[in-house]
Amino acid sequence: MPTDRAALVAGSIRLASGISFLVDPLRANRLWGQPEDPGPSARLLLRSMGYRDALIGGLLLGAALRGDDTRGWFLASGGADAADLLGGASVHGDLTRGQRVIGLGGAVVGIGVGVWGALRRPEGRRLP
Repeated sequence: MPTDRAALVAGSIRLASGISFLVDPLRANRLWGQPEDPGPSARLLLRSMGYRDALIGGLLLGAALRGDDTRGWFLASGGADAADLLGGASVHGDLTRGQRVIGLGGAVVGIGVGVWGALRRPEGRRLP
């Protein structure tokens, strides 16, 4: 089966994002619009998000490299972003405009990519 390039790209991006939150959560969080240290509880959650994203991204990337069906990992990726959007909706009013655009907008894009990847036909195969 040919290599799933979309899964390679999406998995690599999610893996890199997850690793960045594990290596330096405060710096990664600044990229998402939080200028100062959010405190120990938020740092714990940032690292947890890093583990989640690194795991999903790594598994999506691995499936693509092996030539396996990647649709389930795309769905997991979109589901993780849906959870982020749902959680972000509860604090929408407390976010700056930039944080809403980057954080919540990024989640919407991630959901779209996840759904697209989960619903597309597996490369090299015909559906009945």
